[in-house]
Amino acid sequence: MDAAPKARHAPAPESARPGGRTARVRADVLAAVEAELAEHGYDGLTVDGVAARSGVHRTTVYRRWHTVDGLLIDLLAMGADDTWVPTETGSLEGDLVELNREIHGSLATSPSLTVAVIAASYRTAEAAAALHDFWKDRYERSAIVVTRAIERGEIPPGTDAHRVLLTATAPLFHQLALLRQELTAADAERYARDAAESAKAGILRTYP
Repeated sequence: MDAAPKARHAPAPESARPGGRTARVRADVLAAVEAELAEHGYDGLTVDGVAARSGVHRTTVYRRWHTVDGLLIDLLAMGADDTWVPTETGSLEGDLVELNREIHGSLATSPSLTVAVIAASYRTAEAAAALHDFWKDRYERSAIVVTRAIERGEIPPGTDAHRVLLTATAPLFHQLALLRQELTAADAERYARDAAESAKAGILRTYP
């Protein structure tokens, strides 16, 4: 589960040919938005800066995205365009460990991008909605790890997938993105194991 959208995975919905010019332009521009956000934050994000970094003519960027907010919303919205699914290892603990490894790798590699995207989403209602939709999509896709564990008989029926996922992943965001303190890969894996054990003990059932 990526901690923030990744522009390199962004196909263009309106492009009939995968890998066509429209898709390449979108990918280049959104990759530049990521880089500009990570380097300068939302307040330093400009359409001209994105155009210069991406190598796409500023007229094209203005015509398609219009404003900085348009760029940000597309960056957030394109997360639903990819085909990411959580790794299946054969156990809930293994699946959650793999999930946390992905999140830890993403956060440890680009914590400033995650913080900038979250901060930017507070600037407009549209950006906030786009970020909400991105995370809702990721948690919905990740819920399969809990569904599989229930079907295998690892954890009780009625276990709340969202509670399991939050128990496993929230400490990573809290430590790395909010407190901005170091958290090792081993720490991330331990939180995943703690969540798996809590689920097995029946602690993370759906609230009545």
